[in-house]
Amino acid sequence: MRQEILDMLSLRNIAIIAHVDHGKTTLVDKILYQCSLFKEHQEKKELILDNNDLERERGITILSKNVSVRYQDVKINIIDTPGHADFGGEVERVLNMADGVLLLVDAFEGPMPQTRYVLDKAISLGLKPIVVINKVDKPNCRPDEVQDAVFDLMCALDATEEQLDFPTLYGSAKHGWMSEEWENPTTDVTPLLDAILEHIPAPKIVTGTPQLQITNLDYSPFVGRIAIGRIARGELQEGMPVSLVKRDGSPKKSKIKELFTFEGLGKTKVANAPCGDLIAMTGLDGFEIGDTVADIEVPEGLPPIAIDEPTMSMLFTVNNSPFFGQEGDYVTSRHLRDRLMKETEKNLALRVEETDSADSFMVYGRGILHLSVLIETMRREGYEVQLGQPRVIYKEIDGKKNEPIELLSIDCPEEVSGKLIELVSQRKGELKIMEPKGDLIHLEFSIPSRGLIGLRTASLNISGGEAIITHRFQGYEPHKGEMPSRNQGAIIAHETGTAIPYAIDKLQDRGKFFVEPGEKVYMGQVVGEHTRSNDIPVNIIRLKKLTNMRAAGSDDKMRIAPAVKFSLEEAMEYIRDDEYLEVTPQNIRMRKILLLESDRKRSGKN
Repeated sequence: MRQEILDMLSLRNIAIIAHVDHGKTTLVDKILYQCSLFKEHQEKKELILDNNDLERERGITILSKNVSVRYQDVKINIIDTPGHADFGGEVERVLNMADGVLLLVDAFEGPMPQTRYVLDKAISLGLKPIVVINKVDKPNCRPDEVQDAVFDLMCALDATEEQLDFPTLYGSAKHGWMSEEWENPTTDVTPLLDAILEHIPAPKIVTGTPQLQITNLDYSPFVGRIAIGRIARGELQEGMPVSLVKRDGSPKKSKIKELFTFEGLGKTKVANAPCGDLIAMTGLDGFEIGDTVADIEVPEGLPPIAIDEPTMSMLFTVNNSPFFGQEGDYVTSRHLRDRLMKETEKNLALRVEETDSADSFMVYGRGILHLSVLIETMRREGYEVQLGQPRVIYKEIDGKKNEPIELLSIDCPEEVSGKLIELVSQRKGELKIMEPKGDLIHLEFSIPSRGLIGLRTASLNISGGEAIITHRFQGYEPHKGEMPSRNQGAIIAHETGTAIPYAIDKLQDRGKFFVEPGEKVYMGQVVGEHTRSNDIPVNIIRLKKLTNMRAAGSDDKMRIAPAVKFSLEEAMEYIRDDEYLEVTPQNIRMRKILLLESDRKRSGKN
């Protein structure tokens, strides 16, 4: 038997797919520990794969990652994918590199909207699933019901007989065990690794001229962009001249400079790589996701991969507030332009267009979370930027205005379900499913994307923080008509200075404040929410007049309510169309686009 055939039999390519927060990354970490890698992280209880600060803080995977482990002389390539709907484009592409999937499902929540989305893609690609029911150590878990729900879901997605004959394992990724019976815990994840070797097929060997579709990319400041993909046919060699077949079918001559395979968490340089292996390569010029690396003489392209279209846009502009340049290192339009263009090289669902103004850019993304991850990353790198109100992207279909529609799923306590249904209905949401789920009620709606803006905050307020909210893009439908927006006006600072406790205390009957006493504010900054629908300017820096006269009761103690603090996403959802969000390395401020009250009045009359 030829050496490369032996190599292929000792190789498995598997992707881990699941809904957000069902435990994918934790499970991959435990597999790495099991195969004697990174014992020092296990003692510190650190996550290895979610290695950037944002991923660790939010507890979500943002970028798909490739790792490999060796078990019983078999190399297992594992692709950890994001679970959040805003990064769904990543999942769809990387599934093309796998021969099977580990479908991870929470033992209480069961299949969720994103589970359905990624499983549908995996089944249509003909991938063999292994179902892992995770978190069986949680109270009120229901593993047997969840296993039935997964089977029903696969039937609904037209899975083949072979796919429906899937093995199921139960366990707790957090505590590092997997078992074939959920009542019988084991000590490690060996049963899962055995199941991968038994049920996931080795890659098929296809001989002929080389073919590889670029399905992902990496970036290194030393070598530039790195192409990642799976060899579909033939083999590739270091220094090999190749053709780069573009999406439109036109070939372009190029050359592979260096070739790498995945080992552990890193990459190992190799001279050549066989069919079926996942590789990374440098030296290719001007490639895009979906391009095919093919033979130099007879270039044959593979069908191009569809990349998710953006559904939301946001204006990015340079910071021109009175406090600009006080905290950030990068504040000019040149800095902003270079950073956004650099992001488009590796963030495929992102699009950047220049506007008529040299200082601003229109950025298109998959949703609020997708855009906020970019903004938060820029902020930590030392950028200052101002943001306009997020807007959904409309399409003209058959002469009619169409808008993006999302499938919204809410799990909430029964006593608040009525209020949540009313809230979503006001935002043009249609209730599709209402059913009990353990102690909770499961609701599913079809809702316009613009109805989601600000919905999460309102839902958590109504449910006392107990609602679990998820959504994913469904498609475009005719425009649903006008929708109610924020009905409270803004409290606006009348002058620049420092917020004074005395002034805030006297103004508390006007509404809620977003700033603490002692914070610096500027004229035109939104410092609170008015109890009525109109905007009011207030003097928040007014000092108490000193006098030697004293009257009983005039010097009562000040009782100032704590300031309302917004996260970045909440602030992005909160602002109106006449407001900007100012984001700097240390602060998030809301402001009116027109800082002068006289300008705002003139604009209102016009």
